[in-house]
Amino acid sequence: MGIEDILMHDESLFSNINAFDPDYVPPNYNFRDSQMEAMAIAIRPAMSGGQPSNAVVLGSPATGKTTAIKKIYELVEKNTEKVVCVYINCQLHTTRFGIISQIHKKMFGHLPPETGVPFARVYDKVMKELQRTGKSLILSLDDVNYLFQSKNANKLFYDVLRAYEEYPGVKTAIFAILSDLEFKYVFDKNVDTVFIPQEITFPPYSYSEIEDILRDRAKAGFYPNVLSDEVLEEIAMYTVDNGDLRTGINLLRNCGNIAEANASREITMEHFNQAIDSLVSVNVLQILDSLTDIERSLLELIVDSKENVTAGELGEAFREKEKVSYASYNRTLDKLEFVRLIDTKYTGSGVKGNSREIILRFNPDDFDI
Repeated sequence: MGIEDILMHDESLFSNINAFDPDYVPPNYNFRDSQMEAMAIAIRPAMSGGQPSNAVVLGSPATGKTTAIKKIYELVEKNTEKVVCVYINCQLHTTRFGIISQIHKKMFGHLPPETGVPFARVYDKVMKELQRTGKSLILSLDDVNYLFQSKNANKLFYDVLRAYEEYPGVKTAIFAILSDLEFKYVFDKNVDTVFIPQEITFPPYSYSEIEDILRDRAKAGFYPNVLSDEVLEEIAMYTVDNGDLRTGINLLRNCGNIAEANASREITMEHFNQAIDSLVSVNVLQILDSLTDIERSLLELIVDSKENVTAGELGEAFREKEKVSYASYNRTLDKLEFVRLIDTKYTGSGVKGNSREIILRFNPDDFDI
């Protein structure tokens, strides 16, 4: 082992490796002022005992929706005790009991018993406490589309938003957070009358915004001089071309890990290229794991079809296989393109020259499809 290796044995390039975690909330949160203001306006009445407003928070993945909610919650909780702020990840909690249990935990400091206690009793305890204290409830439901898949959305929204009917004086609001812009939320009529949300939209970050965010994250996570501007720019460009902000943050961590394993005091372009190779496989695996049965079925058809298959040919085969409408096929195809498993390219042939060729963005031989 050389002197450099010995020096590096107990050293790290990371000043705070947690800065690259998915749930890390950065101290500097930029480029989302108007969205934060809209959220603040919706919550503000509750801080003086009034009725907060509902909202639908829209934006593609990694556009800052979750971070914005958590930042707003921090500010609210620092400035008032009149508001109970509860954040729910609907990928983890999809049942009414699971979600009311998380609200209970926020209010009372512990979860209710998992067995032997019916939903109605926990719900009654929560609402009576809100009634007694005069506090308002702001419930944020992240990836709320998972509640629709589990058929729990209508009942939960009704439980929360119409609580005032049974518990006079209780004030509640829901922030429904959606990553799938094609997703259409459809409620029963009795929910529609109380869930009239404002829409707060998070557009994709620009290249310069992504570069600034990644630079701030690198400063928070690495020691000085570990990451050069040259490598940072490469990471930012790759992020814009091949994914969302999470791709760039994962690349920062991977580059650091590879450089550290090589006993290097800085991240080089060679480390960046190695990180790209490892990241592509991990990203595809994560996306494949997240697909629904119908999305996976369409992807299997694309993998099995001949090269240069068109959207029209694929649509006929898929509709025959799954007995779905053309609109459903189009939505599923758009989703596969949205998550970057496929590309579609207009060929100039077909009706009005609008025929699209389907192109896989990954090698299916490397994965279990």
